[in-house]
Amino acid sequence: MVNQDYRHKKQSGGAGQFAEVHMRIEPYYDGMPDSAGLTVKNTEVEELKWGGKFVFVWAIVGGVIDMRFANAIKKGVMAKLEEGPCTGSYCRDVRVSVYDGKMHDVDSNDMAFQIASTICFKEAFHKAHPQILEPVYDLEVMCDAEVMGNVMGDLQTRRAIIMGMDTEGHYQVIRARVPLKELHKYSSALRSLTQGKAKFTMTYVEYAPVPADVQARLTAEYTQATHHEEH
Repeated sequence: MVNQDYRHKKQSGGAGQFAEVHMRIEPYYDGMPDSAGLTVKNTEVEELKWGGKFVFVWAIVGGVIDMRFANAIKKGVMAKLEEGPCTGSYCRDVRVSVYDGKMHDVDSNDMAFQIASTICFKEAFHKAHPQILEPVYDLEVMCDAEVMGNVMGDLQTRRAIIMGMDTEGHYQVIRARVPLKELHKYSSALRSLTQGKAKFTMTYVEYAPVPADVQARLTAEYTQATHHEEH
């Protein structure tokens, strides 16, 4: 859980832009209790098109931010959920509670609050030690006994977890759990390894955390890429 605030203020002659947002972000799971210490006024649950959920909680008391800006704040967070602060990939299963802030009678508008909430969420997300997930598949390989060693050796280079081995007729069957990223061009690799004496099926299982070293590398690559784009 992370509490974060951000003030967006821009003045360029005439009316300016002003918005201040305080938000709490937490990992979300079904059935979780309301966030401690907040007075919840409204809760919206969004089923994300890429999977998982986004929960938006309005916990403003005393009218410090007008309810009419709630959609703009939500839109700003949603934009960052889709773009992803860490690697540019989608975020899922996050609860954002807006609990405080400030507005200006003249300079506050939807755009100001959208900008403030996008930046506030991005800063909070980085502080929350997010976990990068990757799709993991069950892989079943049927091969001749003489090429089984080649298949097993190759799987070990693909971060595979061997779940079991069996015999079906004259085939050896290897069952493994493998991250989808490691199965890139697996069909041609397997054909080459076994002289065509193997076949495989794969079935999606779940999203699972990537190893710490992979997460660090992906985050660093994305940070470097976006830094170059900004300059």
